[in-house]
Amino acid sequence: MPDPDPTTPSPFHEGEKTLQVRAGKREAIEAFGRRAIRPFMPDQHRSFFATLPFLVVGSMDDGGRPWASILARRPGFVQSPSNTRLDVKAMPVKDDPLAKNLKTGAAIGILGIDLGTRRRNRMNARVASVKSGSFSLEVDQSFGNCPQYIQTRDIDFVRDTAMGHDSAPTERFDTLDNTKRAWIGQADMFFVASGVHPSDDPARQGVDVSHRGGRAGFVKVEGNTLTIPDYSGNYLFNTLGNFLINPKAGLTFIDFSTGDVLSLTGTVELLGEDDPEISAFRGAERGWRFTLAHGVQMFDALPLRARFGEWSPGSLLAGDWAETAKQLKAEAERDIWRRFVVSRIVDESSVIRSFYLEPEDATPVPNFEPGQFLTVRATPRGMHEAILRTYTVSSAPSDSGYRISIKHELDGQMSNHLHTGLKVGDTIDVKAPKGNFTLDPAETRPAVLIGGGVGITPMISMARQVVHHATRTRHLRPMTIYHSASNTMQRAFRDEFLVLSAQSDGAIQYHSLISNPARDETRGQDFDHVGRVNADMIRNTLLLEDCDYYICGPAEFMQATYSALRSVGVCDQRIKAEAFGPAALQRRPDDPAVLRQVDEAETAVVRFAKSHVEQPWHAGDASLLDTAEAHGLKPDFSCRNGVCGSCATRKSAGEVVYRTPPTAEIGVDEILLCCAVPAKGTEVLELDL
Repeated sequence: MPDPDPTTPSPFHEGEKTLQVRAGKREAIEAFGRRAIRPFMPDQHRSFFATLPFLVVGSMDDGGRPWASILARRPGFVQSPSNTRLDVKAMPVKDDPLAKNLKTGAAIGILGIDLGTRRRNRMNARVASVKSGSFSLEVDQSFGNCPQYIQTRDIDFVRDTAMGHDSAPTERFDTLDNTKRAWIGQADMFFVASGVHPSDDPARQGVDVSHRGGRAGFVKVEGNTLTIPDYSGNYLFNTLGNFLINPKAGLTFIDFSTGDVLSLTGTVELLGEDDPEISAFRGAERGWRFTLAHGVQMFDALPLRARFGEWSPGSLLAGDWAETAKQLKAEAERDIWRRFVVSRIVDESSVIRSFYLEPEDATPVPNFEPGQFLTVRATPRGMHEAILRTYTVSSAPSDSGYRISIKHELDGQMSNHLHTGLKVGDTIDVKAPKGNFTLDPAETRPAVLIGGGVGITPMISMARQVVHHATRTRHLRPMTIYHSASNTMQRAFRDEFLVLSAQSDGAIQYHSLISNPARDETRGQDFDHVGRVNADMIRNTLLLEDCDYYICGPAEFMQATYSALRSVGVCDQRIKAEAFGPAALQRRPDDPAVLRQVDEAETAVVRFAKSHVEQPWHAGDASLLDTAEAHGLKPDFSCRNGVCGSCATRKSAGEVVYRTPPTAEIGVDEILLCCAVPAKGTEVLELDL
């Protein structure tokens, strides 16, 4: 495809441009549109229209209301005598709104769609002439559309179409009855017309008509209102861009078993990705709500019938409203403990074991982002009280249930219990994932993931989600993974990473680093580097372009990796880190002026009121959690960096400051023990512990 002429006017109007900007796709789509949206039909589009058994037509009535209509004849009823003209030898049935809307000069939208092959092409045009039994169109814009969310169907004709079929009975209505609601609620596709009056810019404004598809039940019906999720597409935003300027739509549903056509027109409200219903709907990036104004049902209007073929892979990856209702309930309960069943246990290495968890009540799990952690509650054998720990989720948000992958620490009460005491079929209490160490798979900037030991667990979740996102949206975020382990026996997920690399055609690159390879490992080497992550290795294997860096692992590994990245010029703000254990990463900000000063008390007395324990505290001493544990107290805790909120404790006197800024939500009179110390000016800090 040739490069666009920079002097060519933009093919998009302001509504389309606004939504392209919101989606962060404006420049890319403008460049694409200048190449792919033409004022003429390519030859392949002209020949394609001639093969179709039906044509979808969008129009606007005298009241400015859009309608979507279907014209069906045996293939050949659409012809293109030139690359700017389309002749249609068919007319709508008498009660179809299109019958009155076909006027010389009227704006028309055309969709040619082959349900057998999922191919579709669009055209925006104007009516050049209307004759008995036919009409002609002059092209304004012509372009192709992707095949996503189209279920295949095999079409058969049930009657002769040469003379048309004007005797179909019709019903007009302004309220959806139960039969129509049920029809719409089980649909897996419909067509939508939208438009902007072309008086200001007729080459770019006019009528569009498009296809929408999904799993059966992807349209929610409540009274006269329909709610429709909008999935990832080509980001042209023709339909939604029209809605932004003229919030009206025409919808048409087909019953392929009877030939009935249900055409609706009404008003539209756009829904953003932060709308609770949209954010809970799997696969939805935004949505819209349609409210009926008028409708017409045309019985046996089509001379064809269709047999269902195959589901679109994109449709199967998306949700439906029954699932979404359960998801909304799960989101409302994300802060309560839920019981999960261990469905599977897999040894990932000699020291890391994965536990697959499914909700005992079989309801959905709350949404989460790759890189977040679960809070787990269990009572190890021989103990009388439950303890809490957090473990990174190693499965992706697109997977069912959760997978946590845990290193067996011989002196760790919880890890020892999980490794030696937990069996398939056992249950465990879990709180929904949270945490700020997350990766956005939709970002275009490459990501570099560096994991040490069990610190690779958030990285496998991130990589899995990036591949899933690419399957659904056709955008794959480039990713390089460095996995450091002591030896190959202790290394987890290597094979899984290699599969993801193959699935991504190499856009995901995986490097295995072994710091202490055994003698026999060096013979049949299945790793890429000997040694640890260092500045030279980073410099030699990365282009050091504008990347986001994610590092996770033991404290010593984290600090060394951070220092290596900074030494080769990586900005501090591009490095995200998640440490395992209480030690916090010592950062070197890009601007020394932003170094955070923590005003700790010079001296204070820490009083644990319930335990009748007092402890003198001096500047630089340990956190309040460490102080409590030194006296044999056992407050709940998990993450030790202010994220999970497990160690929230009521404060009755004094003030605290935080060495690590916490993100967990706590009550007005509560503090987080794990990262708090007495504040300057506090003589006595009293805690309800």
